Amino acid sequence: MRATSLTVAALAAALVLTACDSGGSGDDTQDSKADAVCVDKLAVEFGPGNAAPAAGDTGNVPVTVTNRGGGDCTLDGLPAFAFEAGGTSTAVAPDQAAAAGKTTLTKGASTSFTLTYVLGEKGGKGLAPQTAKVTLPGAGKAHSFKWSYGVVALKSDGKTPDASVSGFQRAGD
Repeated sequence: MRATSLTVAALAAALVLTACDSGGSGDDTQDSKADAVCVDKLAVEFGPGNAAPAAGDTGNVPVTVTNRGGGDCTLDGLPAFAFEAGGTSTAVAPDQAAAAGKTTLTKGASTSFTLTYVLGEKGGKGLAPQTAKVTLPGAGKAHSFKWSYGVVALKSDGKTPDASVSGFQRAGD
């Protein structure tokens, strides 16, 4: 009988320890807060891009994100991108092939993503952004950049920019 009660006690202790380590406790919240703080401190560089040469052509603008902090920083999800024109913000959808996931940047490491857009006609229907805004997943603030790549064409609905954003890709070695 004594051996059975010791076995039951050992099993109960193992279950308690396993439950504490399952990831459903407050540790995740602390990690999420730490990641949000580090994400707000990442350096973001917009461009230079290869501008679309003529209306209807495609241009690409790379965005590079570098961890200049003291420790690892994890991006969980996809970057958000928006154009601002005349006080109105218009979101750009992720590329259909973009996969959300976790990207961990060690100190000094970089990742990048690309905005691809179709150049619209000057004076024609299109979006004439003054600013491009990048928001990293988990960030509390957006990074704004002057848009210098011309009018962005609209999709057939006449409202949505003909543009997309890729997922994160490793840069460098």
